[in-house]
Amino acid sequence: MAKLPLLLFPTPVSASKTPGHGFGDKLEYPTAARQAERLSPAFQKLQDSFNARSAEIQGTPTGIVPEMTLVIETIGNIEDFAKAVKKIPELEWMGEVALDNISPDENFQDKKNPEKKLSGRLYLLMSNQAAFKQMLSLWAQYQADKSMTFQRGLTKFRDVFLHLKDIRRWGVEDRLVEREVFERWKEDLESEPQRNVRFEAELWYRGDIGKRKESENTVTKLIQSLGGSVISQCVIPSIAYHSVLGEIPAQAAREILKQPEVDLITCDNIMFLRPTGQMATGKEPVEGETTDCTVSADNFPAGDPVVAVLDGLPLENHKFLAGRLIVDDPDGWASKYHAIDRQHGTAMTSLIVHGDLNDGSEPLSRPVYVRPIMKPNPTDFNSPKEECIPGDVLFVDYIHRAVKRIIEGEGDNEAAALTVKVINLSIGDHARHFSQGMSPLARLLDWLSAKYKVLFIISSGNHSEPIKTGMSDGDFKALDSSQREALIVRKIYEDARHRRLLSPAESINGLTVGAIHDDNSQPDSNGYLVDVFESTLPSPVSAFGPGYKRAIKPDFLFSGGRALYSQSPIPGNISLKLSDRRAAPGNQVAVPSDQAGELNKSRFSCGTSNATALTTRAASICYDHLVSVFSEPAPDVDFEAFGVPLLKAMLVHGCSWNELGSKLDELLRTDDNGRQIKNWISQWIGYGVADFEKALGCNDQRATLLGFGQLNDGEAHVYKLPLPPSLDARHEWRKFTVTLAWLSPVVSTTQRYREAQLWFDFEDGKEARKKLEDKLSVTGIDSDYHATKRGTVQHEVFEGKRAVPISGGDTLQIKINCRKDAQKIDAPIAYGLVVSLEVAEGVDLPIYNDIRARIATEVKIPAGK
Repeated sequence: MAKLPLLLFPTPVSASKTPGHGFGDKLEYPTAARQAERLSPAFQKLQDSFNARSAEIQGTPTGIVPEMTLVIETIGNIEDFAKAVKKIPELEWMGEVALDNISPDENFQDKKNPEKKLSGRLYLLMSNQAAFKQMLSLWAQYQADKSMTFQRGLTKFRDVFLHLKDIRRWGVEDRLVEREVFERWKEDLESEPQRNVRFEAELWYRGDIGKRKESENTVTKLIQSLGGSVISQCVIPSIAYHSVLGEIPAQAAREILKQPEVDLITCDNIMFLRPTGQMATGKEPVEGETTDCTVSADNFPAGDPVVAVLDGLPLENHKFLAGRLIVDDPDGWASKYHAIDRQHGTAMTSLIVHGDLNDGSEPLSRPVYVRPIMKPNPTDFNSPKEECIPGDVLFVDYIHRAVKRIIEGEGDNEAAALTVKVINLSIGDHARHFSQGMSPLARLLDWLSAKYKVLFIISSGNHSEPIKTGMSDGDFKALDSSQREALIVRKIYEDARHRRLLSPAESINGLTVGAIHDDNSQPDSNGYLVDVFESTLPSPVSAFGPGYKRAIKPDFLFSGGRALYSQSPIPGNISLKLSDRRAAPGNQVAVPSDQAGELNKSRFSCGTSNATALTTRAASICYDHLVSVFSEPAPDVDFEAFGVPLLKAMLVHGCSWNELGSKLDELLRTDDNGRQIKNWISQWIGYGVADFEKALGCNDQRATLLGFGQLNDGEAHVYKLPLPPSLDARHEWRKFTVTLAWLSPVVSTTQRYREAQLWFDFEDGKEARKKLEDKLSVTGIDSDYHATKRGTVQHEVFEGKRAVPISGGDTLQIKINCRKDAQKIDAPIAYGLVVSLEVAEGVDLPIYNDIRARIATEVKIPAGK
């Protein structure tokens, strides 16, 4: 329990960033002759496509010059290729996507390890006939003379030709994204055969306003030619987003399903065709209601909200919620949102305000702002109805306007909740599993986060698909609980590619939360249902990472309630199906009743939505604690500049794999997979299980220090951590934890994406890990060091117990570096730093007092409760 106040680092020393380390090119590439043999047919196919497209529109009154999107796939990365593209008139840079796990072949392979998977890029270029001919000319010249001198500014094309794996046209399969939109149309037409079907046409974002309008007009005419119409459209230049929400008659949709090669599907202006209304909670059953849970009428909230919730409409007069919410319903959805249907929003706000009702925690001291973004599905005739995003809005546009309304204001209205610093988003898009490219919604959240200095806390996503055991009924029943647990974990990992993060969980600025299979409930009996884990493990429904560019995602796990499964007796392959039972176990939450006038009901639930809401609750508590930390001892500090990055670091700081990582290692490790284990574990649990209490205060054996600042490209700050003399020559276990967090502006058209990279190291950075071991006798555990530097949170845990000499003046230097990543940094980047040094509780070493005594400026800070 934290009894002592946090400490503030003294003002850091300014320095230059630690130089990077280049690793050179280790790949073997095909010869120019081999490239010509391989790729000349592809270039010819593209030329034929241009000729055919020109013939299609020849003689039409539009006068439009035919264009198409070229997909250039390379092995390896070509830096600054976008600059070379701009040197060719009418060749327009549309973006790039990082590729991983490319299988080597006889043309491209690693020189030292021919079996090693390769990385590469997809470069996306909009071209017309003239621009393509110029590029084709460069290709022909290169084939004739590999050592040719390229015109100034076009040299990067030589590198592209050397690394080129394939070149092709962006086609129907790319546009349909695994045909998800067709699957949704089929479902809609089966349930309502005569109803119009809707879709989102995400257009290629054009920098020129005239071209954007021309593109939109083209798509609009194609929709109208099918008897359809455009419902809405949205352009957000800051995230390179341009989209149209359209609908077409049922008959037109049926004809497209039979013969997809129609103008709308093949239109070169369209990047993706997607289904709409996929952000849904699923129907929430109400079995297992209880009435034995009460809440005190005392301690009502006061002040301004720090937390905003974007979810379904809650039952705001529920006895657990009355007087604790600020519901903002500018679209007037409440009039058609029956009480029984207000399931998800009620549950999430209950968890945020009170925590798990099993725990009996005090409610938040501030009110919570709620903006409904879902409403009952009008095509669901059950009770309660499924809650989902309305089909008549573009979700990216709707979220953009909702967040802008909160922080900035909308139209003539002032900001609805200017004080909000944390926004909870406990839903995910089941139609968009994260693969390689950032979704528009994730890009939006990243941009809004940096612009408004707010922290989005996002659900990693639930996967409720059955778990196929591959065993017969008899063999499965013969397993004991530990054998069954091992089998289920391995089967979930085998299916990990189908259990990926749901958009927008790949957001780099937000915190993504997965669920731990744990809660404090005491169920009477599970009946015929099975608790598949006897140990504390990640929830079977919790989504897998990694995140963008293999960054650590989810960021961490938190309590999401235990999930129960029923056994489906499929011959030869027993399948475990997630139960919809809402009695214990699970997190206990407020819920509407199916009896009018009853306002004190609760039930049990599980999943990553719960873990996300509970994390948001912790964020509110941590933020209030930070406010108190800086209100008196540091009144001149601009808390608004770094408060959210420091909050982000605090939430991650207590994370560790501990027994969970060891257990997964035990269940997964074989003689052949030892090198992959750490990566596999982090994909499910991120930085581990969160312990929010750790960042709220200290104890005699643990000192936690806070640092903060702002850095520009090439700059660094050096913090000096005094080492406690009481550790001198002691063979005691010690743990050293460092967490750095920031919010980076983003550049949506480049695979680097982050405008700024920050990272910490020790001393001068050279052989930093060896110096850390020499000074403190600790080594890194848990997540891979390189993976921790790919997002906007770097969190590392070090442990050791070998005795080292420590004198009264010894310090450890922690260096925070900053450099540009995607582009030049426009404004200094604010960061938050949290550092802890501890020994085991009960060990008679005054770690806290030793460090506190050596901090230059002593600061009185209230400890967390």
